[in-house]
Amino acid sequence: MTTQNNQTSNQQSNVMTEKEKIYQWVLDIPNPETREIALSELSKKRESVPELAPMLWNSFGTVAALLQEIINIYPAISPASLTAYQSNRVCNALALLQSLASHPETRSVFLQANIPLFLYPFLHTTSKTRPFEYLRLTSLGVIGALVKTDEQEVITFLLTTEIIPLCLRIMEAGSELSKTVATFILQKILLDDSGLNYICQTYDRFSHVAMILGKMVLCLVKDQSARLLKHVIRCYLRLSDNARAREALRQCLPDQLRDQTFAQCLAEDTATKHFLLQLLKNLETPAGNAVPPM
Repeated sequence: MTTQNNQTSNQQSNVMTEKEKIYQWVLDIPNPETREIALSELSKKRESVPELAPMLWNSFGTVAALLQEIINIYPAISPASLTAYQSNRVCNALALLQSLASHPETRSVFLQANIPLFLYPFLHTTSKTRPFEYLRLTSLGVIGALVKTDEQEVITFLLTTEIIPLCLRIMEAGSELSKTVATFILQKILLDDSGLNYICQTYDRFSHVAMILGKMVLCLVKDQSARLLKHVIRCYLRLSDNARAREALRQCLPDQLRDQTFAQCLAEDTATKHFLLQLLKNLETPAGNAVPPM
């Protein structure tokens, strides 16, 4: 019995020690001398500490220090001189911002403080080196964490910023993983009625989105990715819910989505096959139902 009590006591002691470490690392972030280690350790622990986001937001000087880490990298992105060390360090800070974006207690204030705007310069970059790709992907992860919640506040914020053209640029020229996250973000924006209406409001907006999606389909013919194709099809399917966009898609949907080009790629993905069939069904021309052009 005594042995069991000792084990329980030791376990409780270890738990407290781990909590104390977390608290100390949070306190270490505002101090430039201890920040690097704190960022590294907390970015590793963020998945296992559910209340990390409120701790970060409510501790003095912490969010300002995270933004300082981001701003410090701006000179290295134009002209492009970002090193692997710099990229890794700022991505640790971005990982903690993703925690703030994900947590229900901090998401709203995170948006009210316009913190996502600090990430947009990273999404503007075009260098294909590994440090830049890692930087773009981690920045996209923060935006992806926001849109996962399907909250109107998030969509409204994103529609008032330049996130759609930034995502479209990455969808056209990014790596497969970055393209996947950027397309997922566009898909989540489209799934909201205000997002769909925004993109279909003018022909220029719709045609830009349709052009990029079409280019992606052609690229996917060469390098097939079921995960990326799923998000592309979901975007097309959602666009087809708008009457004028549906009429335009009847003319511009890539033939590769109408034939068996991706049959093997989708062989085991019954959900995406269903989405594609629904898209094609939506685009069947109904007799006598003319829709005004966009």
